[in-house]
Amino acid sequence: MSAPQPRLLIVDDEVDTCENLRDILSDLGYLVDVAHDGASALELVKQRGYDVALLDLRMPGMDGLELYRRIKQISAGTVAVVVTAYAASDTAKSVLEAGAWKLVAKPVNIPQIVGLVDEALSSPLVLLVDDDSDLCDSLWDVFREHRFRVHLAHDVLGAKDALNRHEFQVVLLDLKLPGDDGAALLEEIRRSNKKARTLVITGYPAEMEQRVERALTSGAEAVCYKPFNVPVLLETVKRLATRDTAAEQAP
Repeated sequence: MSAPQPRLLIVDDEVDTCENLRDILSDLGYLVDVAHDGASALELVKQRGYDVALLDLRMPGMDGLELYRRIKQISAGTVAVVVTAYAASDTAKSVLEAGAWKLVAKPVNIPQIVGLVDEALSSPLVLLVDDDSDLCDSLWDVFREHRFRVHLAHDVLGAKDALNRHEFQVVLLDLKLPGDDGAALLEEIRRSNKKARTLVITGYPAEMEQRVERALTSGAEAVCYKPFNVPVLLETVKRLATRDTAAEQAP
């Protein structure tokens, strides 16, 4: 099965700017949707999984900062490139602190935008499945700092939805999820994300020993135990994310 086309969302109250960007990015092979206000953008995000969102910072009603915060709650793996004529403002700084990837100045420089989209899409895509929201938020910050795109799921249904929307390089899977056995997701990962590498994570080494062994036998690549040694976790994820790429580039 071929990889899905990257899907982009452009949000700006300037109609001509949106249409110009949509035409250019569509010609480059991206699936592009447009919204002219925050509320419409959020409805699209709920319906579809976007890889990159190009957001105007200052719009009537909901500004780009509030919009990105809400997008992050719905689709944490969506990379935000924020476009603004007010790059030195406190709001612009706040949107970067909230986790937006890049801030670029208006008027829009098309080659710069295209380059940033390509750069964002080249970052490894990771799915973190864990019901501990605080842990997920903390790891999201760590992985984003190291140039990963990270989607979050807190239960089996959320994980299945993400797996059907995106093609992940690595899945971090907690085996103890509410109302279900996380190991049941291994079959879904093999079905919908055949190239994904699965890293089992758990905080119960003794209690979960047999489940971990079954998961490793069923196709999981490695295991990391909580509390995490973050450098080791990062190195493991980097190794799994780049393994196929290294194999393809080998003579």
